[in-house]
Amino acid sequence: MNSPTIQFELVSPEKKLFSGKAVMVTLPGTEGDLGVLGGHAPLISTLRVGVIGVYENDVAVANRLYLVAGGLVEIQPERCTALAEDATPLDQIKRETLEADLRKAREVLSIAQEAEKEALHAKIVLLEKKLDVFTQASAH
Repeated sequence: MNSPTIQFELVSPEKKLFSGKAVMVTLPGTEGDLGVLGGHAPLISTLRVGVIGVYENDVAVANRLYLVAGGLVEIQPERCTALAEDATPLDQIKRETLEADLRKAREVLSIAQEAEKEALHAKIVLLEKKLDVFTQASAH
């Protein structure tokens, strides 16, 4: 039996990362993870830092994984659109790069002017969350 599909789009400010049919999409909602199948009830939610999984063939294996840094998702019975603040295919992320970016941000914070510290602290928190999510997703 074929599962009904849903049209899914993942868009960041820079580009459209995915547009196509999926049998299921998993999303990191701020109130908990969402699993979206064709026929899902309409819903709008914010997204937290986490991984979006796109299941193109069956619900057992995600064909594509994206690390997102928050955003919004609109779900309709026949389509799902995620607008991510930042999104990167998980297979294009290197742990070493995340760790180096985090080290550099901490170094800059230690010598930053007071006016810059709040933005740098927010960047550090985001990098820490990305590294944590990446570590968890890579373990599976």
